Amino acid sequence: MRLENRSSMMKQHDFQNDIDAIARSRAVPTLLETVQLATGMGFTAIARVTTSRWVTCRAVDNISFGLTPGDELDVESTLCHEVRQYDREIVIDDVHDDPNYVNHHCPARYGFRSYISVPIRRADGSFFGTLCAIDPEPHKLNDDRILSMFRLFAKLIGESLDADEALSQSQSELTHERELAGVQEQFIAILAHDLRNPINALKSGLRLIEQGKIDDRGKDLVGLMRASVNRMGLLIENLLDQARNRSGAGIVIERVRTDDLGASLNQIIAELQAVAPNQPIEVDVDLPVPVNCDPPRVSQLFSNLLANAITHGAQGSPIKVKARATKVSFTLSVANGGDRITDDKMPTLFMPFERGDDRPSREGLGLGLFIASEIAKGHDGTLKVQSDQVETVFTFKMPNT
Repeated sequence: MRLENRSSMMKQHDFQNDIDAIARSRAVPTLLETVQLATGMGFTAIARVTTSRWVTCRAVDNISFGLTPGDELDVESTLCHEVRQYDREIVIDDVHDDPNYVNHHCPARYGFRSYISVPIRRADGSFFGTLCAIDPEPHKLNDDRILSMFRLFAKLIGESLDADEALSQSQSELTHERELAGVQEQFIAILAHDLRNPINALKSGLRLIEQGKIDDRGKDLVGLMRASVNRMGLLIENLLDQARNRSGAGIVIERVRTDDLGASLNQIIAELQAVAPNQPIEVDVDLPVPVNCDPPRVSQLFSNLLANAITHGAQGSPIKVKARATKVSFTLSVANGGDRITDDKMPTLFMPFERGDDRPSREGLGLGLFIASEIAKGHDGTLKVQSDQVETVFTFKMPNT
């Protein structure tokens, strides 16, 4: 599914102020990623919609639809035009089964089967655009929880636009912006917490399936599903950790002496290997003495580092995992081949919500390395990176006393 014959963004777009206003919102990437996590939709966007124009302000694209900020569609070819014209939401679970849109020109033109679009309004009631999502496969969208989430996100985006305008007019509105950011982060934390229950239900269901009689193909599918569920669970834990950090609670570390850390590391390797079966991973673990650590947190740190290496490492080049424990220290490193991390990215590498332009949107929210560094600090340790043309190595080291 890919869009053809779209217009390209000019060097300075005539809607650049709107595009920049959306880009300045640090909450927007989180909202769009959350929409995809909650709905499974492949393309999600914030669009500026007028009587004559449809302009992309921000998009998360996992289906190569092909729109980036500033790109335009013929407004009358979109359903967002109808959302604005008739002041109503549009929700389609499956175009093939929808009597209103089964023969509509828009789904046929852009090749989607599921669709949702909710209006974004400013505080004065004026129509800004839409929060919309499409996918070439059917999805269950006509659900009160999904609609409530879209409406709330659209409201948050509208409020963010209003706050941005106010800040540009007066520095005194800075307090309002901070309060709005706090509300947005609190909502993300609540949403992440509420997503724990369905994730746990999925894990329980997979365990029941594994206990039944399934063939090798079924076992492989269950393994892939489990890896995806674990990734979603990790994303949720990262969101909750970030929320706790922002509230001042910090990441809680509960250290115990454990002889089972090697087994935990191997389990994570197996889970991520299921996601990337063709990526070789070389493991060298030597833990002859107990490790004084918080095992779940060290496992989370390692999972973030290994997932990062799989995402950014050169395909086919082995990822090297090493773990060493002595009576005085514990060291864990993950190395991958590929391009060197450039000097301009180094200062922000461990900052939250920081993702370089070269990083794919499917990677997540930009929290993995930040959470890993916070876990390292919680163990009175360090997380450092060395990168050259040969390999990039992340090394966690802490005292083992």
